[in-house]
Amino acid sequence: MGEITQILLEIRAGSETARTRLVDLVYEQLRALAGSYMKKQPWSHTLQPTALVHEAFLRLVGNEHIQWTDRAHFFAACAGVMRNILADHARRRKATKRGGGVRQVTLSDSLASNEQVPIDMIALDDALTRLAELNERHARVVECRFFAAMTVPEVAEALGVSARTIDNDWAMARAWLAANLSENEVP
Repeated sequence: MGEITQILLEIRAGSETARTRLVDLVYEQLRALAGSYMKKQPWSHTLQPTALVHEAFLRLVGNEHIQWTDRAHFFAACAGVMRNILADHARRRKATKRGGGVRQVTLSDSLASNEQVPIDMIALDDALTRLAELNERHARVVECRFFAAMTVPEVAEALGVSARTIDNDWAMARAWLAANLSENEVP
């Protein structure tokens, strides 16, 4: 059993010190993920990586109803929360500015790319919501791969299916999203 999994079990048992140890153990990894998201946001984006990680922790670790089973489950939950935070922030900002001009997101196998192409979080969130209505697992695979940078085996473990199934789901979800996001560009 890994260290993160052990700490998550201690949290389930009610240990307050385990929460602090969890933060110490995963903070830098989540901060790096958040930093990579911010590189892909427009220069005017106001949400900072540190704020994203702190907000995610407040929503996750402060929620007594969540019962994580292991590291993969925890990072899958982080992916969903970070997606929601980024999309909510983008919606609030758009409502304030009534602007736009953000290029559509492209999902590729190179999730950790240093390419600084702005991501339209609203379009991505809306598309993932529609995808979840058609196939919930496909949407979860995208969340895990894109927002938590989880590997195929980690996603397979988190979702309780085979790595081959995740490979197939990832390919299908990327194709569906590419077509769906392209439609959003047409007036």
